[in-house]
Amino acid sequence: MNSLFEGVQGERLRKVVWWVMVMLGVFITVQALAGILGLRYIGAGIAAANTISVSGHGEIFAAPNIATFSFSVVSDKSTAAAAQADATAKQNAVSAYLKQAGIDAKDIQTSGYSVYPQYEYQNAVCPASAPQSSGGNSASPAIYCPPGKQTLTGYEARQTTTVKVRDLAKAGDLLVGVGQQGATEVSGLNFTFDDPNAPQAQARDKAIADARAKAEVLAKQLGVSLVRVTSFSENSSGYPRPYALDAQVKSAAGTAASAPEISPGQSSVTDDVSVTYEIR
Repeated sequence: MNSLFEGVQGERLRKVVWWVMVMLGVFITVQALAGILGLRYIGAGIAAANTISVSGHGEIFAAPNIATFSFSVVSDKSTAAAAQADATAKQNAVSAYLKQAGIDAKDIQTSGYSVYPQYEYQNAVCPASAPQSSGGNSASPAIYCPPGKQTLTGYEARQTTTVKVRDLAKAGDLLVGVGQQGATEVSGLNFTFDDPNAPQAQARDKAIADARAKAEVLAKQLGVSLVRVTSFSENSSGYPRPYALDAQVKSAAGTAASAPEISPGQSSVTDDVSVTYEIR
């Protein structure tokens, strides 16, 4: 046995055995330390038996910094091509006006385009009933009325555009301006946030803090301690207060309407959470 560790070969073998023992010792030490450090996680994957659940509500009020509205140009012509050409001319005029007013091209988006035939229903004329003969009492023969028919009267071309306004002070003037440039319908003025995640995160922070405060009060009343969160759910809803506008911006005589006063006010952003804590 001792002959194995003699000579040059024995020296090499002793070094190999020594390194194996050192590595084995290091491995055992690391595993022991990991086990000690992991003691506080024992049972972490086990469902908590004792829990309390609380809800939290958060709400903030923030001033919107974005306004959006939609407008449509509509043209009625005898042919589809004529209606499209006229609608395109009106649309180009409105788009040019918006760009001159400082609206970036990326904030002007086509949201609808259609061309539909227009029909008029015409009732057929029933023939007059024949006069009865003087010598008989027979009933008049049944009168046949031909059905009415639809007659093609032309085509309607419609293009709808959504505009995002980043300078709220311009919103009122823009609503009037698009009408003066040929827009037939203006609607749907709404206020929102350029970055909706920021106010939503603030509302969530308030909701979580509200839930935590309720849990701490409840735990104190029950004489227990909060250990950890075992479940969490969220129901967020940020609803900017809308300002709806459905109005003609030109009178029948074509005179310009005065710009409406636009009041964005404040928008309410809310967040509701449900949190379950393990207790001991």
